[in-house]
Amino acid sequence: MLSSNGSMIKKISAIVSFLLLIQWPILNGQETILDSLFTFREGLVRISNALDIITGQTGYNFTYDSRLINTNTITDLTFNNIRLQTILDSILKDDLLTYSVIDKYIIIAKPLPADRTKGLPSAGQDFVSGTVIDEDSGEPLPSAAVFLKDRGRGTVSNKNGQFNLRITSDYLNDTLSFSYLGFISRNYPVNQITEKELTVSLKREFIPIPEIIIRVRIPQEILIRTRESVSDNYGSSPAILTAFYREGVKKKKDLQTYSEAVISIYKSPYNSVFQSDQIKVRKSRKMENINLSDTLAIRLKAGLSTCLDLDGIKNTFEFLTDENMDMYTYRISDIIIFDEESAYVIDFEQNEYINLPLFRGTMYINTDDYALLSADFEIHPKYIDELKNSFVASPTRGFETWPSSVRYSVSYRKINERYFLNHVRGDLVFISKKKKRLFNSQFNVFFEMAVTDMRLDNVKRFDREELAPVHSVFSKTITDYDSDFWMDQDFLKPEDNLIQALQNMKVRLKEFSE
Repeated sequence: MLSSNGSMIKKISAIVSFLLLIQWPILNGQETILDSLFTFREGLVRISNALDIITGQTGYNFTYDSRLINTNTITDLTFNNIRLQTILDSILKDDLLTYSVIDKYIIIAKPLPADRTKGLPSAGQDFVSGTVIDEDSGEPLPSAAVFLKDRGRGTVSNKNGQFNLRITSDYLNDTLSFSYLGFISRNYPVNQITEKELTVSLKREFIPIPEIIIRVRIPQEILIRTRESVSDNYGSSPAILTAFYREGVKKKKDLQTYSEAVISIYKSPYNSVFQSDQIKVRKSRKMENINLSDTLAIRLKAGLSTCLDLDGIKNTFEFLTDENMDMYTYRISDIIIFDEESAYVIDFEQNEYINLPLFRGTMYINTDDYALLSADFEIHPKYIDELKNSFVASPTRGFETWPSSVRYSVSYRKINERYFLNHVRGDLVFISKKKKRLFNSQFNVFFEMAVTDMRLDNVKRFDREELAPVHSVFSKTITDYDSDFWMDQDFLKPEDNLIQALQNMKVRLKEFSE
């Protein structure tokens, strides 16, 4: 536990200035009860009775949506030394059913069949764009994972659910996958995609988990397992990531500055405390709308380094550390599906007797390998005023400026049994008021990074002269704007309100308007 309020605020300030999130899980490859061999000689019985008999012998109860299985159907429960999963496949007679194990429960579910829209663009390369939506409500799904299953390439959807991904002829035999926490994943064989603009609807999946499963698990024990499993889940070797980065500042509805870049990241091993991450800017550009009529302008400082520091597995979130755990209340509120697996939903908030600016939010942790998939969190609004000086550098004379909201999200994605940083976003709201004046101005500041590619071969640290000035004001390091800038690069599609703001700046956004 930290020795004083002042030192805790100092620690939180560093995390607030640079924080990171996650979102991506898959299978852990360990044997479960489904791999064990069993013998049954009951003969013809109803499926309901067969499941009860299996529960009696294995000690595992079954959980499933009653619409999936007609339990009155007669089946043959006669097997000799056969894997339990094979037995279930035989008695249930449905190749689409999947099984997952949580504690002493076997969960039976059915994913949606993969969509097969007809064929892909021709050879060479092209972009596939579209929108990811909730099948039931039609609402867009922001930050949905969009990726090629056999590669390290991918992106995320923006706040409007829109995505954009470069597809080349090298990927024709791959599968384009869409995932979102709490929803059934959907897959498109690349060689069967004919349309450049897709509408991808994902269906929410409710896992009917008995409440006792949630009650008997102690969330602190899950978090300890998460920390202990870092090397196994996130790897012990370095990687090179390619990412798209953007940041912007809006004053009311007007965009003052907007900058974006394609960057390379040297990601140091997660089990090393001595090696730091590095960033190299490959391409960058900016747009500005600040003139002499602006009495006040805000610039984001250290947005690039913040994205690295927000990797809460590499730079452990303070709400994940053992020494700070007694300052928080943790609660398992749900178990949800993700990429054909399951995740604990753990809500956390500082204890009522802690009068310090801490975080509150939600973590999603894989139920099998305990990897942190994603986290959404904010500085507790009740105490955010205490961190005023941590966010405002070089305040303008005659003005008072303070943060009113600081929110972050981080996610990870699993590629070939290893998790990688996937997406980081920060949204900060500032209020500025001229002294002795009644009215104030609101500034919305955001920064975002989406990893679009990764590799593990020939990984070397960058030379010092290649490194980006990550602790500076990024927009000040960029000198020009090029309307044809991105060409064949992956980028995050701006949201509708951001496109409108950019158009108001009278810039020619060729790649966003076609």
